[in-house]
Amino acid sequence: MSFTVAIVGRPNVGKSTLFNRLVGKKLALVDDTPGVTRDRRPGDARLMGLHFTIIDTAGLEKAEAESLQGRMRAQTEAAIDEADISLFVVDAKFGLTPVDKELAEMLRRRGKPVVLVANKSEAKGSDGGFYDAYTLGLGEPVPISAEHGQGMLDLRDAIVDAIGKERAYPPKEDVAETNVSLPREMEEDEDYEPEYDDTKPLRVAIIGRPNAGKSTLINRFLGEDRLLTGPEAGITRDSISVEWDWHGRTIKMFDTAGMRRKARVTEKLEKLSVADSLRSIRFAETVVIVFDATIPFEKQDLQLVDLVVREGRAAVLAFNKWDLIDEPQALLADLREKTERLLPQARGIRAVPISGQTGRGLDKLMQSIIDTDMTWNRRVSTSKLNRWLDSITTQHPPPAVSGRRLKLKYMTQVKARPPAFMISCTRADALPESYTRYLVNSLRTDFNMPGVPIRIMYREKDNPYESKSGGRRKPQPAK
Repeated sequence: MSFTVAIVGRPNVGKSTLFNRLVGKKLALVDDTPGVTRDRRPGDARLMGLHFTIIDTAGLEKAEAESLQGRMRAQTEAAIDEADISLFVVDAKFGLTPVDKELAEMLRRRGKPVVLVANKSEAKGSDGGFYDAYTLGLGEPVPISAEHGQGMLDLRDAIVDAIGKERAYPPKEDVAETNVSLPREMEEDEDYEPEYDDTKPLRVAIIGRPNAGKSTLINRFLGEDRLLTGPEAGITRDSISVEWDWHGRTIKMFDTAGMRRKARVTEKLEKLSVADSLRSIRFAETVVIVFDATIPFEKQDLQLVDLVVREGRAAVLAFNKWDLIDEPQALLADLREKTERLLPQARGIRAVPISGQTGRGLDKLMQSIIDTDMTWNRRVSTSKLNRWLDSITTQHPPPAVSGRRLKLKYMTQVKARPPAFMISCTRADALPESYTRYLVNSLRTDFNMPGVPIRIMYREKDNPYESKSGGRRKPQPAK
C-alpha cells in the first residue's frame, strides 16, 4: 500500500460505515449505539483506482486518561500518529458540537494532512451542518453518504490532493516474466507424504470467556499496547487482526470478543460481537482457547472447545493468569487430569500455563500452536494407512451384524486441515459408533495426531444386482 489513512471523529458520525464502504466488506460492527468501535482496525481500501491502508478508530471524547473512554482516545491518537493523512468525519445532519471543534484543533496541532468529510449529507436539512463545517478551518468539506455510497468520487479527489499524486499513484514495478513449471501431481502416489510448509502465514484466533485476558495476551506477544485492555469485562467488540513475526514465521492473530453462554447474550450489539467471533474461528487455522486459571473449566469453556473441534479447527488451550496461582504444581496436575477427562473429543490436546501480564510461557504456547498446526496439516500415505488398517482390524475385528462379519477393505486420506479419511467397507450403515471411536483413537496414537479433529467416512460399493433379479428374466404370469 502506498499510504495510510485514519478515520477519526466523535462517536456515531458513521466512521465504521465509511470504513466498510472503503474496504468493500462488512468488517467493522455498525450500530446506532454510540461508541461501538473501541480498538483501531486496519483494512485494505480501494477507492476508484486508489489503493491505501485505512484505519477505523474509536470515537474521540473528553475523558480521564485512566477511564475506558480515555484509553480508547489513546488508541485513536496512536492511529493518527501512525497514519499519513486523516479523514475527519463530522455529522452534517446533526451539525457541529464542541467536541468536533476540539478534535479539529487537535488534528491541526498534529501538522498532518486532513480531509474534512461531511457524512450523512443526503439527509433532509443537512445543508446547515455542511456549511457549518467550514468554520472548523480545515478547508472545504467533502459531502458524502457512507451508507449509500454517494460522494465517493469527490472523496477520492480530496485524498489525492491532500497526499499528492506521486504518493497516491506510485509507479508500478516491472515484473519479469518467468516460465514456472508446476510440480507433477503426486496424489496418486501411495507413498507420497507432502512436507509441512513453514513459510506460509499462520492464522490464529484467540477466543475465550469475557475478561480471560485475550487482548492482554496479544499485546504481550506484540510488545506494545496495540489492543485496548482493562479490568472491565467485554471491552473487545470487533474481531481485530494483527500481524507479527515469530522466529521468521508470519503470524496473523485475531483478537475476538468474549463469548458468554447463549442464554445470557440478549443485547443486539453483543450478538453482533459473538457472530464476528464465530466468523474469526471459521477463518482461522489454529484457535487458542484462553482459560482463566483461577476459575478453569467452566461450562462455557468446554462448549467453546467443543465448538472449535466441531468446526474442524486445530485447538490449543492456554491457562492464563498463572501468576495468580499459589500452588502451581498441584493445580497443573489437576488441570491435566480434567483436560483428559472432560475433553475426550480432543484427546491429547496441548495445554500450556501462561501469564499474559508477565509473559511467562508465551514461547511454549507459540511452539504448541506451530506443532498443532503441523498435525492439523498432516497427510499419511495410502500404503501406510492400509498396512495399519490390516493390523488394527486383526487385533480388534469389526463386530458381526446378523451373523455376518463387517469388512473394512481399503483406506485412504481424502483431505487434511483437519485430517479426514475414507474407508471402503461392507454395510457402512451397520458399523457402530463405538468402533469408529476405536479407529479414531488408534489413529491418534499410532500416527501421533494429538488434539486435532479426525474425521472418518465410510463408503460401500453399489451392488449392481440390488435392483435386478440376478440377471434372470422374471417369469411372466400365466394367461
